Amino acid sequence: MKPHLSVNRLSRTFVKRADIFERIARKLGAGLGAEDETVHAVDDISFEVFPGEVVGLVGESGCGKSSVGRMLAGIIPPSSGDIVYRGRTISANGSNVPHDALLPIQMVFQNPFASLNPRKRVIDIIGTAPEIHGIVSRTERDGYVSELMERVGLDPAVRNRYPHQFSGGQRQRIGIARALAVKPDFLICDEAIAALDVSIQAQIINLFTDLRTELNLTYLFISHDLSVVENISDRVLIMYLGRIVESGTVSDIFDRPNHPYTQALLEEIPRLDRRKQRFTTIKGEIPSPIDPPKGCHFHPRCPFAMDRCRIEAPVPRQIAPGHNSACHLNDD
Repeated sequence: MKPHLSVNRLSRTFVKRADIFERIARKLGAGLGAEDETVHAVDDISFEVFPGEVVGLVGESGCGKSSVGRMLAGIIPPSSGDIVYRGRTISANGSNVPHDALLPIQMVFQNPFASLNPRKRVIDIIGTAPEIHGIVSRTERDGYVSELMERVGLDPAVRNRYPHQFSGGQRQRIGIARALAVKPDFLICDEAIAALDVSIQAQIINLFTDLRTELNLTYLFISHDLSVVENISDRVLIMYLGRIVESGTVSDIFDRPNHPYTQALLEEIPRLDRRKQRFTTIKGEIPSPIDPPKGCHFHPRCPFAMDRCRIEAPVPRQIAPGHNSACHLNDD
């Protein structure tokens, strides 16, 4: 089977420019001027997503998950690397192709309170894009929006209301309807349930599952919640400080974790059979993406770190069919 989406050596950096006072101090030679800072958000990652599957992207806050999703959706261009969708290159050498080529890839954002325009009615939020792109005419828009709202579990009678008149779960359903409006076949869900109550999270997960079956959708599901990823995903990518350190099927990752970081994450998942176990965090703090460690990014926190880890970045290796891990311990 050919991959739906291929990501090849994708990287993204953000530069924080020194402010005017720092630049003046630097020019005057006072030694007080700060240099421009470069944030290495995503660092040379590669992976594939196949038609109809759900791939979970997991990692701590600040590891670069959302930057990956935004590059795939064309919201920000990559600094380097290629993104190939259905055999067509949609981003290469730091630039995106015209946005009409990105219509099949849509994104559902984390915060339903911030991702909807508060000055627009729901009918405009959902119906503007399909009208602009010629999917429906202006006379067909009302019926089309009503159909989409019913599909995501909303009453079409409220389509003329504003976002502030809805609950958080309802707003997220509006965001999902907006993403579906241009008939995509690939959805990027960026922490799409993180801002919701637990009971509402279950409803939205069930909605994603139903839409996957009904519309034959493919998902990249970005989350830091391992239990949700375990239940909804077919394959999982584990990300740490801008790099993918391990990838495999759900059973590979949750039953046979290989990378020390993955093992540490899974060890601290609350379970009923370990009620008396005391929770301990992973040793140390995640380093700054402004100045990431040389070699393996995880070595300052890894209990198995050796001299080689501090110098040489490990290359992902296949340790079993479809199961890859970037750790020098696998070299033996």
